[in-house]
Amino acid sequence: MAGHRQSKKRRYIAWGAVGVVVAAGAGIAAQTSMAATSWPAQKTFTGRAFDTCTAPSLSAMKAWHTGYYGAAAVYVGGKNRGCAQPNLTASWVKSVNSLGWKLIPIYVGAQPPCQTGSSPEKLTAATAASLGAKDANDAVAKASALGMKAGSPVYLDMEAYDIKNKACNDAVLTYVRSFTKTLRAKTYRGGYYGFTSSSAKAVATAADKKDLPGNLWYALYDKKDTTTADWPWGAGQFTPHSRGHQYLVNSKETRGGVTLTVDRDSWDAPVAIIG
Repeated sequence: MAGHRQSKKRRYIAWGAVGVVVAAGAGIAAQTSMAATSWPAQKTFTGRAFDTCTAPSLSAMKAWHTGYYGAAAVYVGGKNRGCAQPNLTASWVKSVNSLGWKLIPIYVGAQPPCQTGSSPEKLTAATAASLGAKDANDAVAKASALGMKAGSPVYLDMEAYDIKNKACNDAVLTYVRSFTKTLRAKTYRGGYYGFTSSSAKAVATAADKKDLPGNLWYALYDKKDTTTADWPWGAGQFTPHSRGHQYLVNSKETRGGVTLTVDRDSWDAPVAIIG
């Protein structure tokens, strides 16, 4: 999502057919340390999705509901969220949901201490656990205020960093585990966005899977609309219905007479439960 989570400057520095909705419990088995409570059935979307820095206007969402895309990612909060969200209200969420759109909540949390460039919020080894819990509580509050109910996922955005830096990577994983554990305690599903060369790889290849997210949205800009053919890790990981793939960024597209610049995603994973 070039420039969407953070400013384009910070982002570039850091880097160095519509399917069906399935109501099922898929993905829960992949998540460890789930809260001991009754979980709402997962709402899964399988098909094309897009994300853009600022949630589009309601009129744009109406124009874009042509059948090509079926889901849209929205930035619900986080101190590192790069764009204002004048359209993203509970009323907007309810309206686009009634149009048939599925929504993917993203939270731009604290960024790694070793990440190049500046971010309004960075974690440290000392603050990782407490900050993870604090940010998760804020993410749940923000999502809930928008009408995204318990059982919805929240995808934690982690930008690129040097995962070979062990101290830095350990701190990030501590933060991610704390964030995810806190989400689950509040009956929200853990999701994670990252790069196949760094932040996503750190989660996918971690030896200790405890409290890591059960849904992975991986950034791999190969222009392939798939969540399977280019999956770089074990075939049984993040299945079933637990993967998203951001495969193209900064795509200027016109649909229904309205032009937006979006990032393209192939989706087979949880989306928000609206109500």
